[in-house]
Amino acid sequence: MLATSAPVPGFGEADLSNCELEQIHLAGSIRPYGALLLVSEPDLKILLSSADAAPALGCDRPVLGDTLDSLGGNLAGRVRECMDEPLAEIPAAVRCRVDGLARELDGLIHRPPGGGLVVELTDAGPPLDLSDIVCAGLRAISATSSLRMLCDESARMIKELLGYDRVMVYRFDERGHGEVYSEQREPDLEAFLGNRYPATDIPQIARRLYMRNRIRVLEDVAYSAVALTPARSPFTGEPLDMSLCYLRSMSPIHLQYLKNMGVSATLVASLVVGGRLWGLVSCHHYRPRATQYELRVACEVLAEAMATRIAALQCFAQAQSELSVRRLEQRMIDAISRHGDWEHALFESAQFLLEPVSATGAALLYEGRVRTAGEVPSTGRLAAVRDWLDARPREPLVVTNSLGLDAPGFADLTPEASGLIAVPLSRSPGEYLVWFRAEQVRTLTWGGNPYKAMEIGDDPADLSPRRSFAQWHQVVEGSCEPWTPDELTTGRLIGESVADVIQQSRALRVLIARDQLQDISERVSRSDQPVVIAGADGAIVLTNDAFDCLVPRRLRPRSLDDLLPLFAERDEAGRNLAALQRERRPWRGEVGLVADSGPPRPMLIRGDPVLASPREVLGFVVLLTDLSERKAAEDARRRFQVGVVERHRLGAHPVKNPSDLKRRDLLASIVGNAQLAALEITDGPDLTRVPEMLESIQASVDRTTNLVEHLLRYSIRGSEDDLGR
Repeated sequence: MLATSAPVPGFGEADLSNCELEQIHLAGSIRPYGALLLVSEPDLKILLSSADAAPALGCDRPVLGDTLDSLGGNLAGRVRECMDEPLAEIPAAVRCRVDGLARELDGLIHRPPGGGLVVELTDAGPPLDLSDIVCAGLRAISATSSLRMLCDESARMIKELLGYDRVMVYRFDERGHGEVYSEQREPDLEAFLGNRYPATDIPQIARRLYMRNRIRVLEDVAYSAVALTPARSPFTGEPLDMSLCYLRSMSPIHLQYLKNMGVSATLVASLVVGGRLWGLVSCHHYRPRATQYELRVACEVLAEAMATRIAALQCFAQAQSELSVRRLEQRMIDAISRHGDWEHALFESAQFLLEPVSATGAALLYEGRVRTAGEVPSTGRLAAVRDWLDARPREPLVVTNSLGLDAPGFADLTPEASGLIAVPLSRSPGEYLVWFRAEQVRTLTWGGNPYKAMEIGDDPADLSPRRSFAQWHQVVEGSCEPWTPDELTTGRLIGESVADVIQQSRALRVLIARDQLQDISERVSRSDQPVVIAGADGAIVLTNDAFDCLVPRRLRPRSLDDLLPLFAERDEAGRNLAALQRERRPWRGEVGLVADSGPPRPMLIRGDPVLASPREVLGFVVLLTDLSERKAAEDARRRFQVGVVERHRLGAHPVKNPSDLKRRDLLASIVGNAQLAALEITDGPDLTRVPEMLESIQASVDRTTNLVEHLLRYSIRGSEDDLGR
């Protein structure tokens, strides 16, 4: 028998058991602060409207069936001026008039899915020139050097700009739970800073809308909704998709949620980082409050700049982690040359191994041996952990915050090893670098009981979101403080460095004990990194499979000098090889490796002499690292840097008036922030996400530029109208 899916509740028909599915974008009604019209193109005939559109626009007759021209004023002309624009992602804004009203209106115009133009008309506020404030805000955001500084400064600026009682920067964790990360509030208000809220407070369908419609405003939680008539779009026969509608009604469940919090008005701006909803700027007011168009756009521009800066700061933090890893790697390499023992450098001081990932213990499982630092399980239990890791599918990183829950056989390790990061060091079984994190019995502060998402009134059918938002404290046992993305990246980098050093160490042993080659040679051969080992006379003793796969069969080298045909810059490579062999000078640099077809592959080369004593050379080790991802990331950044300037034509328009100067300054701030972010992103260690992150920044620049252009055009036309009166 086929399973049937649960029915999808329409707008206003959901209860707390199925609110995740409520079609909130198909609201079928608006908030009563203006009029909504759906018109056909190009005649601008009104085919659908909010029920009270006629009185809201000062008309003494129904507007359905008429055209925008019949409303008089300059509304129809202003709408026609926008009809050549895309209008599917960002509504255009116009300042306009109709004959029935003495006051000016704001018109927001967009194309909904299915056809037609949505025209939303609300009272316009007094003209505001916010260009200087926005420019100063963009500069302040670009100057921040930490996430905390960015969020605190942004919350302060937005509170000063908008005047809401409370402004919070709210960020999501990997499970969708939210935390108030930064807060600015009136002194008499209770602090929400640090409070957590469960993922269920914001349904997935609402999160998707936050991605599309980046600014949402609620003027008064006690409003009475105005229905659309007809109820269905004449273009589709379905309810009108109101995803981009400014006046769209909000879910009754959300309204009840705000009422339970005592909040009267809100403004929420989305923070989209790398194509994902990172968090929100959430503004609360405890009395009704409207926010006019210019302020909303200014807030959205600042939120876009915040998101770009968040991406840059995340990558900068990872780059700093990479620097500390490289220092640790150099310590190990130096230890090989001085003592022949890289493990000593790794474990000489526990802080060098534990602090970069904030671990409480670490273990090196290597060639049947165990070496530890900090608090770790017993040797026998470490062997069990090793066997568990061997039995899993091979992954670059194995991570858990609660080992005892993920693998109940290790529940006894919870006190000292609740969390685990394991990095395989080779393809050989049983070789891992493992970090442990002790159980942390934590008290999480929630804004209300997260396990009591609904309450039942006197009538069992009277369900509402939880009514209590008093702080609720949850004691969490059996897990550690979650590993952060930066810590995971650092762990992966340290593991890769240790794997490199292991290859150098094994190469040294190959040269020292050629009669005991078989076991060590097999381990070198299984390395993912290309390795060449040569004797003191330059004759190649061993290459591994990773190197052989890089080299055309016809060019297989027998000596170090035979490597020369493999390099695109043969003369420079010859000088470096000669210096390595004759002067024992290490070779570090980038080379192009010749393939059978296609362009040379960019590689990082590291050649080192292996010394038995200051005067005796045992041989040479050459390691290669593929830089294709790094080069692709740098190329992507260069294309981005050039493209973002050309695309937005900085300086292409001569400065003829103050508006041109404002435009230039705003675009310079937007593009400068984006270019700085692009530089920091491509300098980070996680190259796999570079194209995605640059694409996200480009989308943010495009969106922000469009918003600025809309705002400037809105201001210019409003000024022209004032002059023409």
